[in-house]
Amino acid sequence: MIRVLVADDQAMVRTGFGMILDAEPDIEVVAEARDGIEAVSEARRTKPDVALMDIRMPRMDGLEALKQIANDVRVVVCTTFDHDEYVHTALKNGACGFLLKDAGPNLLVEAIRAAVTGDALISPSITVRLLQHMNAPAPQRPHNLSARELDVVKLAAIGKTNAEIAQELFISIGTVKTHLASVQTKLDARNRVEIAAWAWEARLVGRK
Repeated sequence: MIRVLVADDQAMVRTGFGMILDAEPDIEVVAEARDGIEAVSEARRTKPDVALMDIRMPRMDGLEALKQIANDVRVVVCTTFDHDEYVHTALKNGACGFLLKDAGPNLLVEAIRAAVTGDALISPSITVRLLQHMNAPAPQRPHNLSARELDVVKLAAIGKTNAEIAQELFISIGTVKTHLASVQTKLDARNRVEIAAWAWEARLVGRK
């Protein structure tokens, strides 16, 4: 079972997300939190696999809570707001996904499962926009990625799933995962989203 913490200051949102997730045979909501302080406390107490985190919450916002627990829990940010500043900060702080609350139940469930497997998911409506408009300068540090690893990185950066990357490059999903694990080590990236962000910052993906 995938154990999930739901953190949102609105009770109706917590209840709604809980109903959607608990209806899945492989997902269980093990804790809820009304603000960032409770989210950090509950994450440390219950040790969930994934935390579904809102941004705007009282006492401590979701971005600070994310920063405090990202090394121990995979965090998917789910918010009404897709401001670039929020997105960039969430990714920098270690988010494994970024969803808008109107993304729908199917995408919500997919994002939770993706976080567990390392196949991070970002709402399609903001994936390319949020990455191609990052303001950070292109990194100057050299990389030692192979040509095939760069192929995988470029596809991951435009939102392709592991299955889609495997199909496009005519390799197995297991091979895709191996390449991504190698890339993560070489770039010292915490997750797949940081790999994608690096690709856009390094101008490996063309701007539109």
